[in-house]
Amino acid sequence: MTSTDITRAINDLLFTPVPDLEEALDRHFTPDYRQRTNGVWSDRAGFAQHMARLRSMVRGGHIEVHEELRDGARYADRHTVTVRLENGRVSRTEVYLFARMAPDGRFRRVEETTLLVDGHPDDGNLGTVR
Repeated sequence: MTSTDITRAINDLLFTPVPDLEEALDRHFTPDYRQRTNGVWSDRAGFAQHMARLRSMVRGGHIEVHEELRDGARYADRHTVTVRLENGRVSRTEVYLFARMAPDGRFRRVEETTLLVDGHPDDGNLGTVR
């Protein structure tokens, strides 16, 4: 399996109609995947619930990676995600991400902090919405 990165993962999870959610999760995240966003931990099932909710809200967008580092199983980046929501609002969120990769190249653990840089204040919770 080819190593994933945040751009591939976000595009598959949010911005392309195919693959379906389970296929996207299997492609980029291990079965024992865990994520902490702004101090809130989720296991893979919780992350899947979060992504399903976002898919129902997001109508388009893109990701811009500003910096990205790999060192063995360690991965880090700083990226901005711009989303157009079903209600017509556009939101931009900057993300600082630190991850552990599995030997097969998928994400095993992600710890991230998000910062709403442009958009409605209610969109500041997009990183943890369910």
